Amino acid sequence: MLDVGCGAGAFAARLAQRSEQVDAVDRSATMIEEAKRRTPDSVRCVLGDVLTDPLPGQDYDAIVSISALHHMPLPDALTVLAAGLRSGGVLAVVALPRLDLRRELHVEIAAMAGHRLLGVLFLVTRRLGFANGFAKDPARDVMPMVMDPPLTTRQVAVQAAAVLPGVRVRRLLFWRYLLVWRKP
Repeated sequence: MLDVGCGAGAFAARLAQRSEQVDAVDRSATMIEEAKRRTPDSVRCVLGDVLTDPLPGQDYDAIVSISALHHMPLPDALTVLAAGLRSGGVLAVVALPRLDLRRELHVEIAAMAGHRLLGVLFLVTRRLGFANGFAKDPARDVMPMVMDPPLTTRQVAVQAAAVLPGVRVRRLLFWRYLLVWRKP
């Protein structure tokens, strides 16, 4: 498996529980050092940029990316990642879409309401003295911020379909989209 934009390695460590070998790549040296500290030996943490450096392996069963692809030109990134998959392999991406109120207002309203509800629940659990499993991780302080992702969910779907026939893209709650594709 390959984790693109692995950050501090939390998801790569979870993937390692289900896979013999996981490659975790990030273009931030700080994140790779943190990932090396937090992941088991079956995770190979690699400093690199998937758009300019070769992937650490090839013929992956699965390539995943959480909150990284909106930092890259989508068609270029999808072309590289598709080439890294074996036949039958799966690409799964969760990333940030640009706001599209005309088409997704209902999702935005639900996300705002859910966000407020979760905030109240977290506050209550903290006040009751329960362990705070949602505390901010200091490693995230060096992760890049994206205030204005370049593509709406619809634009992602159109661009992805041009590169990956049969791709599925759908909007998720809480300001994310999911892109899934199985290589023929």
